[in-house]
Amino acid sequence: MRPTQILLKGRSAWKGPYFVAFPELREALEHRVPIKTQARACTILPTFVGIRFLVHNGKDYIPVMVSQDMVGHKLGEFAPTKKRFVFKSKK
Repeated sequence: MRPTQILLKGRSAWKGPYFVAFPELREALEHRVPIKTQARACTILPTFVGIRFLVHNGKDYIPVMVSQDMVGHKLGEFAPTKKRFVFKSKK
């Protein structure tokens, strides 16, 4: 498989990957400032590697550090929206 096929999985090839233009992307690379975003459906591109994002999960902003393995996935996959359910013990 070609690398472009991995990025376009689940979306028409002629549309290309869905991503949001982050105006502060250059500042985030230079000064290591996290980018605050609510765009959970944004596809992680190879240019995002090494950037910290604060992804909104509906209540809070979850810190996400983008690595090479995350390329092609969505930002929302790394910011869970539900908490684990734990039974409370009776004492």
